[in-house]
Amino acid sequence: MRSIWNGSVSFGLVTIPVKTYSATDRTSSVSFVRIHEKDGAQIQYRKICELDGEEVPNEEVGKGYQAPGDDTVVPITDDDLSRLPMPTAKTLSILSFADPDEIDPLQMDKAYYLGPNGAAAAKPYALLREALEDHRKVAIGKVAMRGRESLAMLRAHDGALVMHTLLWPDQIRPVTGVAPDDVELRENELTLAETLMDSLGELDPAELHDDYREAVEELVAAKLEGEPVAPAASGTSGAQVIDLTAALEKSVRAARGGGEEAESASVTPIRGRKTAKKGEAERGAAKKSGTAAKKAPGKKTAPAAKKAPAKKTAAAPKTAGGRAKGTSTAKKTAAAGTSRKSTATKTTSKSAAKKTAAKKTVAKKTAAKKTSKRSSA
Repeated sequence: MRSIWNGSVSFGLVTIPVKTYSATDRTSSVSFVRIHEKDGAQIQYRKICELDGEEVPNEEVGKGYQAPGDDTVVPITDDDLSRLPMPTAKTLSILSFADPDEIDPLQMDKAYYLGPNGAAAAKPYALLREALEDHRKVAIGKVAMRGRESLAMLRAHDGALVMHTLLWPDQIRPVTGVAPDDVELRENELTLAETLMDSLGELDPAELHDDYREAVEELVAAKLEGEPVAPAASGTSGAQVIDLTAALEKSVRAARGGGEEAESASVTPIRGRKTAKKGEAERGAAKKSGTAAKKAPGKKTAPAAKKAPAKKTAAAPKTAGGRAKGTSTAKKTAAAGTSRKSTATKTTSKSAAKKTAAKKTVAKKTAAKKTSKRSSA
């Protein structure tokens, strides 16, 4: 990576020699050249003098200053600019430190990586980087690059220092007359909008790419091979929204992939969020009631009879012999359970006895082998 500006960063009495590298690359963006449609030749741009109409060579092209709204042009030479009092010509002078939230993104202009220029600059460079990270601050200063002075912001990023040139406050236009006034929003519309924001999930930078550039590259490849150009797919236009709530609900369902979970995002227009929460509570109670009904088959009669025999016996219809059906069923079930437990206990006892007998047999064989060895010795 080739450095584009060499200078220093200064805060207090500390000076850090740095090299500046461009942090962004716009060469990958789509660009076109102007051609003559008749023969396809490129159109050249020539520097023509307005007075004599002659082409001016590059060595005769200079600078001039023209005030806004004035036709007067004042010639300015490089020697004139070199004599201007500009302490930031080769130094980024840090004026203060601020919280990152205090910098309006509208002021962001261009980004540059700063690297230490020489071995002696490594330690103060690392010191400033670590201080910015630990204190969670950004440095604000002024720097002159490419013939003009700009505000600049320094921040730590991925183990390096990054410098952002900033626009001056008077270069930011006011927002007057841009946004609409007195727009009434319903509570459920805001709730759906926030639900849609949560449903879209987090952004993965690895999935971002320039679809337009890829389409242009495919178009160029098709033209070079003489293939017909495929027509563009017709997209859906969202310029006219008839029902904002319906559009939001549909967007939430699309973001979630459809299904019952997406349907629950629909919010009743009345009372906004409170109504939504109430509806969720009612649906939850209904689900619990349905679950309880499903989990109450006839087999649970026996445990109920055990816990409350007096009440269940009184409520149960009696047979001709005077006994309640529920009580009789409970007794039979209890007896069956007791019989199973008894059978399981007997089976366990027999298994334990067999294991004990097997262990004793192994012990006898081992003892016999040891005796045989001793007698043979």
